[in-house]
Amino acid sequence: MTTSIKTRVLDRIDLAILDALQKNGRISNVNLAKQVNLSPSPCLERVKKLEEEGYIEGYGARLNATKLKQNVVAHVEVTLKESTEAAFEIFKQHILLIGQVVSCDMVAGGYDYLLKIRVGDMIEYREVLGKIVDIPGVGTNRTYMVIEHVKQDKGLTVKIDE
Repeated sequence: MTTSIKTRVLDRIDLAILDALQKNGRISNVNLAKQVNLSPSPCLERVKKLEEEGYIEGYGARLNATKLKQNVVAHVEVTLKESTEAAFEIFKQHILLIGQVVSCDMVAGGYDYLLKIRVGDMIEYREVLGKIVDIPGVGTNRTYMVIEHVKQDKGLTVKIDE
């Protein structure tokens, strides 16, 4: 027997709260309430409900990669020797242990995974690539070094009907 989890439909105020918090996770509840035209108490209740329901996964700060000497970025295509569940699982377990791999997506197309790697210099990149190619089942890889960040991910687009 399968159970289905019902997802409630978010209203305009919920969407406005999500949009505001995504842009400024440090906004006070009083200012958030003003921004979404609610009084503070119901606003706080809505935020807590959005957190409980998993719409808000957490809060954090955007750090400056250059100041922290992690400004070398590479995208790496990885193809496995076999397309089996076991091979996928082995790759996943190994890649989760490499901190410099900041994102890893299984993709459809000419290769199996697309990795985003963030390091301080080419020496560190070479070390990380060595770890990746040593993962059992890895076949080929192709690297694309980032020259310029044209557009950064600023979060999800929240569509608020007006």
